[in-house]
Amino acid sequence: MTALGVTAASRLRALMRERGMITAPGAYDCIGARLIEQAGFAAVYMTGAGTAATLGYPDFGLLTMTEMVENAGRLAAAVTIPVVADADTGYGNELNVVRTVREYEKRGVAGIHIEDQGFPKRCGHLDNKEIISLEDYLAKIRAAASAKKSPDFVIIARTDSRASQGLEEAVRRANASLDAGADMAFIEAPQTAEEVAAIPRLVKGPCLLNVVWGGKTPTLDLAEAEKLGFKLAILPGLLFKGAMNAFDALLQEVKATRRHPAMGATVREVFRRMGADEWEPLRERFRDASPAELARRKPAAE
Repeated sequence: MTALGVTAASRLRALMRERGMITAPGAYDCIGARLIEQAGFAAVYMTGAGTAATLGYPDFGLLTMTEMVENAGRLAAAVTIPVVADADTGYGNELNVVRTVREYEKRGVAGIHIEDQGFPKRCGHLDNKEIISLEDYLAKIRAAASAKKSPDFVIIARTDSRASQGLEEAVRRANASLDAGADMAFIEAPQTAEEVAAIPRLVKGPCLLNVVWGGKTPTLDLAEAEKLGFKLAILPGLLFKGAMNAFDALLQEVKATRRHPAMGATVREVFRRMGADEWEPLRERFRDASPAELARRKPAAE
């Protein structure tokens, strides 16, 4: 949802022009997206791993472009802040990437990242990732940049090459992607604090940091990431893993006590946070109308 004439992509561009770093917690459904917005964050990140999990799959590249796009569209429609979405490998070659960009963009997503893994891909913090040639990857980035209808739509080039080819190659690919038309670079899974600090210095454009607790990258305070010069930090597993922990605890409590535990929110409060205040007035709005109002609603005679 956006104001008339203001797109989510233009809002993300405005955030990118401001000083400081954008923090985008990850959401896998509209509940999480709304809570992120209500908590005061400036953007939402649609996690691919979390989206796969909602369909009962691990993050092994098992979802189709259509399944990912549909979820991204739902999230974008549920909030007024920009949604940045995982677009995996673009789901094929440069032809598929063109369609991928078009599908995400027309659903109101503000930006996507496309990676240089082979398909099917793997989570960036797992081993044994296969990397495509730089020539093939740059063709995808050029295709993505040319496919977007709005210049504000953000193309983020993600490289997973650090794992098998080292940081120097990852930086080379990031800079080549920026030269090919990407708007931001995303070097996945740097493995030391020194590597994390080096990325914004070596990459000649805005950089994304993926904050994954328990992954290959050392956990970094967001304030420190901002000082290092990162422009966007995503926290893909924050709500996903938090929900799993909460679900486990609640289920074990019910199993042990055979009672419904006390919850922090009433039914009315839950619905209010999901938009009830907007929808409730519509119950009566169209029921009774004055003759003058009815006349205004009547179509003009041809």
